[in-house]
Amino acid sequence: MNANSFPDLHPNPDKPFSQEGYALVGAAIEVHRTIGGGLLEEVYQECLELELSRRGIPFARRPELAVFYKGSELRKRYIPDLYVHDGIVVELKATSEIIPEHEAQLINYMRIARKSVGYLLNFAPVEGVEWKRMVITDFASRARPRISGNS
Repeated sequence: MNANSFPDLHPNPDKPFSQEGYALVGAAIEVHRTIGGGLLEEVYQECLELELSRRGIPFARRPELAVFYKGSELRKRYIPDLYVHDGIVVELKATSEIIPEHEAQLINYMRIARKSVGYLLNFAPVEGVEWKRMVITDFASRARPRISGNS
């Protein structure tokens, strides 16, 4: 597998965190190329963390996100799998396919963290990493944020 196997994998300066996303997906592809598909999510998380470290890509593992209601902090925390480059929320999966509930989970993490870019990385498919980039384009309005996604 190579970058040409994945649509929209090449960096684009008009997209937020495109270079960083390119590096992230490249690291995920290397993990999958090395150990294959079908293992546990926790195995892929550990491997991806090692690969990110080897490539000098900054990340935070399982950061806790505080949730507020009318100014009061709730006890419940949301915990995405990774932050990469302090701007990309990453959710890892090891399932047969990415489904709308996975997308909703990532969007919730992005909204709570106030991060505009997120990636779903699914390592289970034997043929290669399935991935989806999500972008929230508007945090300013009180209305529901506009969300776009591609893979």
